[in-house]
Amino acid sequence: MGPPPAALLPERCTVGVGPQPGLLRRLLVDPRPVLDELRDAHGPIVGLGPGPMRLAVVGDPVALRELFSMPVERFRWGHRFNVLEFVVGPTSLLVSDGADWERRRGALRSGFTRRRLNGWVDAIVQAADARISTLLEETGPEPTVVDLEPFGRALVQEIVVRSLFGARLAARSSEIAGLLRRAQDYLESPALRQLPHPFPVGRRAAVRDDLRRLREIVAEQIDHLRAHPADDPLDLLGTLVAEGDLSDDEISDQVVTLMGAGLDTTSATLSWMLRCCALAGPELWTRLRVEADEVLDGTGPYDATHLARLDLADRAVRETTRLHPAGSFTPRQAVVDMTVGGHRIPAGTMVLWSSHLAGRDPQVWDDPLRFDPDRYLDVPDDRRTLTELAWVPFGRGPRNCIGFALAQMELTLIVARLAQRVDLGAATTEEPRAVGMVINRPEGGATVRIAPAPDRGSDVTAAG
Repeated sequence: MGPPPAALLPERCTVGVGPQPGLLRRLLVDPRPVLDELRDAHGPIVGLGPGPMRLAVVGDPVALRELFSMPVERFRWGHRFNVLEFVVGPTSLLVSDGADWERRRGALRSGFTRRRLNGWVDAIVQAADARISTLLEETGPEPTVVDLEPFGRALVQEIVVRSLFGARLAARSSEIAGLLRRAQDYLESPALRQLPHPFPVGRRAAVRDDLRRLREIVAEQIDHLRAHPADDPLDLLGTLVAEGDLSDDEISDQVVTLMGAGLDTTSATLSWMLRCCALAGPELWTRLRVEADEVLDGTGPYDATHLARLDLADRAVRETTRLHPAGSFTPRQAVVDMTVGGHRIPAGTMVLWSSHLAGRDPQVWDDPLRFDPDRYLDVPDDRRTLTELAWVPFGRGPRNCIGFALAQMELTLIVARLAQRVDLGAATTEEPRAVGMVINRPEGGATVRIAPAPDRGSDVTAAG
């Protein structure tokens, strides 16, 4: 390993002692402005914090490639600062390390194969159609300013619950998602309000009760699947039970993890995408509609070949997640001394790698704060590798987001179907403020102006 590092990062990248307590507190409440301040003042790799609170923020794309290529054994995810364990459970992938993590990740991997995901394409289009029809019935024929966040959340929760629990519990998607809502709100609360306690009072106790009820639903469904095995290729829980590689507690923790991550991150990203598309002006929405009309042309069922042709919709998703990744930073604890991007990081340091910083790096992206799905077209060869390194909303390497392909697929199909059936415009010219510590979402939800799309003399906009 060479000589031990003398300090956390070179002096030129270390925040001064004075502002550190305030910065640390702000970073854990409203991280994005602090990350931007750190980058502007000290560059994309910054160290701050004393002793056990020592942090290293890494947002440089080349350094991130180095970080993601390191063996996972050099880091720890089940550390004492990981507040997620209270919600997701002690065996969740998010807090697992070593052989246990490898076994649990391997068991879940079969549920996210490309073949299984491709089977979801038509189901997502049908789910989107049903929700859009209800939305248009509620808003009427005239242009209306509406917050589409509830619409998006209801649609995503239907898809996620169906994929995790199967058809039998799909009707209970609102109940299941509701049991997770208070837990998500709790994780967004200040750290001092999340201090552990065993008492049956307060928000923590209420969240504990919600999670107990959710795990009872999972346990009941596990028992049902053992007594009545389901031949449902879209049911992840049924697959986990049938394969038998995980204990019931492990299955429950993974389902809660995937449910929370899949619901909140995807619905928040959808809100950002609708806001960004509306602010981009009518030309982009028209182009999305033309593409969707050519691909989702009323001759379904639809499959992976249709999804692959939604190029502009895919680029809109890619651009949204570049500017507004669901998590602004993701922590992992270094368990050995290491060097990242030429900077020395000692064991025990919390390494916060930041997709927010990488996605807005002015050395990589031209006009980085501009929403431009066409920036991914005709990228020069000498910049292509760098832009790929800088687009990391789902992480990279063996510990990337296991459900990223499902999330991309949902978002691409939803925005394409919306473009076919709904006119979308901006309700304001102002970019919304990003809020949320764990999940990045736009303040005010997805508030936009909508109206039914004009009849184009085709059945492509008909529900079903």
